Amino acid sequence: MACCNNRRKPEWLKIKLPMGQLSTGVLNIVRGHNLHTICTSGMCPNQGECWGAGTATFMIGGDVCTRSCKFCNVATGRPAPLDPREPENIANSVKLLELKHAVITSVDRDDLEDLGAGHWVRVIEAVKRENPNTTMEVLIPDFQGRRELVQQVIDVRPEVISHNLETVRRLSDSVRSRAKYDISLEVIRQVSESGIVSKSGIMLGLGETREEILQTMDDLRAAGCKVMTIGQYLQPTSANLEVKEYVTPETFEEYGRIGLEKGFRHVESGPLVRSSYHAEKHVK
Repeated sequence: MACCNNRRKPEWLKIKLPMGQLSTGVLNIVRGHNLHTICTSGMCPNQGECWGAGTATFMIGGDVCTRSCKFCNVATGRPAPLDPREPENIANSVKLLELKHAVITSVDRDDLEDLGAGHWVRVIEAVKRENPNTTMEVLIPDFQGRRELVQQVIDVRPEVISHNLETVRRLSDSVRSRAKYDISLEVIRQVSESGIVSKSGIMLGLGETREEILQTMDDLRAAGCKVMTIGQYLQPTSANLEVKEYVTPETFEEYGRIGLEKGFRHVESGPLVRSSYHAEKHVK
């Protein structure tokens, strides 16, 4: 795999900070409704571009996760109780931002009896009720592989349901704290079989090989996955996994082409690509 020999960030990974009137407007709405975004909690490199365009990816269930994945910057610990006002606050924020396509993700809530599935349903229903012309992508956890909980989300019919593999099979246990590669594939398969657009993403630069990346693509396609995102892993803090290599834009382009040849309907592949990048393109 093509990469840089040193660990200093290459030129192509320079990012723009949030700026401009639209970006400030997004921040004010998010803060005003006591909401969280993965844009800030996940230190997304596209925050400036997306907020500048008046879009954001909402994170529900609080800002503390019950899992401690080695790549993630979201705080880990004992979460606060769910906010019963969050569904309406999300729905109203989508309306205020005049979003044509809303993206929603969540922390893992392994502390709850239903692992947060019911809250997911209430949020999706509220957004649909207040924004009937807005399409929606939801990036869900694995719900510990409990099919009845995944089905609850499927039954309220968001246009896209995404669940990230994050990395190749060999590295999965060392990168993700509790999630299992095969359980994630079954979540994706269940979504695919429902007729809803299924989506998943992986990060590169964690020590995976080209052969493993191609096998991961095959695994996702076998599960019926329609949309794939491939991006560069960037170490959020010194407590997270180190970057093993920086993959060149040309290599990302190659993986994008290969993904389309393997039958994905849409592939976003680039150094700064994240799960929700250009998400509005993934509905059709």
